[in-house]
Order: sequence, then structure tokens, then C-alpha cells
Amino acid sequence: MMWRSLHRYAWLTNLALTALLLAGGVVTVRHNGGSTAALVVTVLSTAPLAVRRSRPALVTAVVGIATLVLIGLGAWIEPLPIAVAVYTLTSIRDSRGARLLAWMTIAAVAAAVLVDRGIEFGAAAARVVLLVAAAVLGDSIRSRRAYIREIEEKAARLERERETQAQWAAAEEQARIARELHDVIAHALSVIVVQAGAADDAFEFDPARARGPIREVDKAARAALADLRRVLGLLQAKGEYQPQPSLDRLDQLVDSVRATGLDVTLEIDGRQQQLPAAIDLSAYRIVQEALTNSLKHAAAQHVQVRVRYGEELQLEVRDDGRGRAAETNGGSGIVGMRERVALLGGRLDAGPAAGGGYRVSASIPLQA
Repeated sequence: MMWRSLHRYAWLTNLALTALLLAGGVVTVRHNGGSTAALVVTVLSTAPLAVRRSRPALVTAVVGIATLVLIGLGAWIEPLPIAVAVYTLTSIRDSRGARLLAWMTIAAVAAAVLVDRGIEFGAAAARVVLLVAAAVLGDSIRSRRAYIREIEEKAARLERERETQAQWAAAEEQARIARELHDVIAHALSVIVVQAGAADDAFEFDPARARGPIREVDKAARAALADLRRVLGLLQAKGEYQPQPSLDRLDQLVDSVRATGLDVTLEIDGRQQQLPAAIDLSAYRIVQEALTNSLKHAAAQHVQVRVRYGEELQLEVRDDGRGRAAETNGGSGIVGMRERVALLGGRLDAGPAAGGGYRVSASIPLQA
């Protein structure tokens, strides 16, 4: 607490220290019968310390010269002003010039006092040792401050990196959930819209025939609700969690689309194999999204789904509709499919097919 107060009111500390040293120097000179010139030089060797933090090099030079003059006058008694100046210089400035100035000042003072016959050798050596200690202490404190500053900067940098990583992870999770929600809701709503329209048309002429589409609406809505609960994690702890959709459930997906009246054929080539969870889920979602686009936007009569296993998992969904993508109607299905495939290191082609219709083709590598 005390050190914080001293740093907060550094200017007041400088003034107090300068006043104390100035008073001590004047009293000492008067007590030892010093001349007026010695008194004036003593003031000059102490007063500059009031600005020692803002001009450490200039203050050290001025105080050093005044100290040499005092030694020449035979009136140098107080070594504290020059010690404070040297300490301040080495504790604030981290440059070769500052260190050179500090040690040159110490060397000049040492040479002057050792040559001066009016100062005993022991007293002269003690004053030189005090100056050396002040310089070493200042350099040590400067190094410690730099080390602490570096640690604080590193901690702040790590904290910023953690925040950035947390934000990135949150954004990635939001994007994943958004893709899942889009895939679940878009497909279910497409089935519901088609079946509701069929039920409405049938109800006017044959109410009994409307039961079939209504049941499909109920089935699609329940499946979508279950998927939403799985995605959002809203099931209770004791509830039964259904597994993630995979290509093993592709038959059920095709059947749900067939129930809308769209003719869908499914072909599987190659030896089926156990796929990594990420690839299995993404492949299912790509086929689901492609079928949803055909159902919603293409006005197609027939859709062909082909899955081929090999070194790559190849997916192809082709319809005989208008040959337009979901993006032409403000959707984002193609973008979502491209993102899924890109994350798995694969490639996706989507566009009008030769001979009419629309074709979505994806290749996902299965090798590490």
C-alpha cells in the first residue's frame, strides 16, 4: 500500500527527498564551516533531484559535475545526492548511453576522491562503494521491473488468446447447431407442407384419404421434435437419447420423402463400412438437404440418390426438376453442404445437370 502511494504521488516524493537532502547538505556545510561557494555548489548538486525522474541523464551529469567541484573545493561531505542521481538513472534508463554515463560519473568521482589528500582513504572508499551499490541496485530494480512487466504482458496476451479461443469455439458451436437446426427443420417442414397440402386437397373430395397425409405430418413433426431435443439438449437426464442420424437411416429418410409423393430411388455401390461419426452424420445431412431442396424448390417428379463406398465416400442426388438451387429462393442449403464437406477435406459440386434437373455431388475422403 505504501509503495503504491509513493508511485501515485511520485512528484511529491521527489520534492520531499530533494528538500531533505538539500537541508542536510546545507546544514553539513555550515556545520563544517564551508565557504559561500561550497554552499552554492551544494545547492546545485541537490536541487536538480526534483526532476530526476523526468531528466535522469541530465540530472546525473549536473549533480556529478557539482560533486566534482565540491571535491575540488574540499567541501564534499554528503555522497547521497550523487548516489540518488546514479540510482535513478540506472533504474529508469535501459540503454548503453545511460549505463556509460553512470559508470563514468562513478569513475570520475572515485578518481577525484582517491587523489584528494583531504579525504581519508577509508572514507573515500566507502563513498565510492556507496555509488557503486546505488548503480547496481538501480540496474537490478530496473531489470526486475522489466521482468514483471513482461510477465504481466504475457498474462494479458494469454488472457486475450483464451478469450479469442472461447469466442471462436462458441462461434463454431453456434454454426454447428445452426446447421443441425437448419437440416432438421427444413426437411421436416418441407415434408409437412407437402403433406398438409395433399391432405387439404383430399379432404374436400374424400376426407378418408386425408388421414394418410395427416399421419405423415404427425410423423414428420414428431421426428423433427425429437431431433430438436437432441440438438438442443433439452431431454431430461432420465430420457432416452436417440443416436445421431447416419447413413444407416438413409432408408427411413427416403421413405419419408416418398410419402410426399416424390419418386425417390436409392442406390448403394461398394462394400458398406463403418464410417467416422463426423463423416456419417455429414453425409446423411448432405443427402437430406439435397432431397429437401428437390422437394421445396425443384418441382421434381423423380430423384435419384446414389451412395458409393471406396477410398472416398461419393454422394450424388439428382432430380429432374427445374434445375435451380435453394439459394435462388433465399435459402442457404448449398452453403451449409459446402461447409460440411470443406470441414472434412472433401469437395462438393452443385448445379444444373446435363439433360435437365439439378445435381448435387459430394466426395469425402475416408483415409486419414
